[in-house]
Amino acid sequence: MTTADHDLRHHGDAEVRADGLGLVDLAVNVRTGTPPQWLREHLAATLGDLAAYPDQTSARAAVAARHGRPVAEVLLTSGAAEAFVLLARVLAPRQVAVVHPQFTEPEAALRDAGHPVERVLLSPADGFRLGDVPADADLVVLGNPTNPTSVLHPAAAVAALARPGRTLVVDEAFMDTVPGETESLAGVRDLPGQVVVLRSLTKTWGLAGLRIGYALGPAPLIAALAAAQPLWPVSTPALAAAEACSTPAALAEAEQAAHELGDRREHLLKGLAAFPAVRVHGAPAASFLLVELPDAAAVRERLRERGFAVRRGDTFPGLGPDWLRIAVRDRETTDRFLAALGGVLDEALDQPLGGVLDEAPDQPLGRAHLDAQGAGSSGS
Repeated sequence: MTTADHDLRHHGDAEVRADGLGLVDLAVNVRTGTPPQWLREHLAATLGDLAAYPDQTSARAAVAARHGRPVAEVLLTSGAAEAFVLLARVLAPRQVAVVHPQFTEPEAALRDAGHPVERVLLSPADGFRLGDVPADADLVVLGNPTNPTSVLHPAAAVAALARPGRTLVVDEAFMDTVPGETESLAGVRDLPGQVVVLRSLTKTWGLAGLRIGYALGPAPLIAALAAAQPLWPVSTPALAAAEACSTPAALAEAEQAAHELGDRREHLLKGLAAFPAVRVHGAPAASFLLVELPDAAAVRERLRERGFAVRRGDTFPGLGPDWLRIAVRDRETTDRFLAALGGVLDEALDQPLGGVLDEAPDQPLGRAHLDAQGAGSSGS
């Protein structure tokens, strides 16, 4: 689906398909090295059960226990994206507000179902801090932490959007990349109105191809969403993954991965801080960074020539051609990427990419500037 200004159906995997094969993938936010071996073996063990129809009982109970909710408040879905479609089909909102920049599938699903959407655009000058939404909006959708900005909104600020007569949908697909999941509403059940929290096993566990996610919310709404699903919507291997990734051992592994991610993100931030033309707005908290860079579209193409794929930002409402999303990787991969980025910016001194030179015409832009700059943090 395409609106007049943004391609809402474009996703990061497009950067590494077809002519992107062989590129170092910094465009997709799935943790590298996943699924872990123990999870691969667990999934493989389910293949002998494929003759039977899937039974959600154990998986729903495991997810419910993981978040301290009754089973009736859990809906297992074929990826979190299915939940956006179900909500768009089941709900009958009078006024919809979608907070952008964010993952574009919610708006695409709502528009496909015939719902007009009002966009609430957060400002980079504000660090993409959550602000007001229309008071009369009876359906509000936002991400936390938000894709692509990587900003983690305070739970209190998100909860303040809940009110009687309103359905608040919070996409927490990346919440398990945050140590302690400190700002999650997944276990909160006493807010006014209807609050729906969506989660995914894709990012931390590397299960994009398995399609497994879930929705948490009031039992009557969960029942209505379930009634809109086809029979047996989640496969037996996907159900096994939902159950296995909800165990204490798996949660401990995810927590450790979140801490390691934080260290790797800081390393990337310090490297990017050496380039005057590159800006990071707000305080990134997830498995990716959003950067503003003049002529980013040209930089992205030059990076591809050097073997690296990054996510274009212009398909996200509220952003334009001067934005890129970069996945956080291990230090070695990050250092190679920073060297490539420095090379691209050095080339701009001799073969201008347009606005790059206008941004900082008297300052070195490339990798050689790293040693002079030293370590620092990218500011807003």
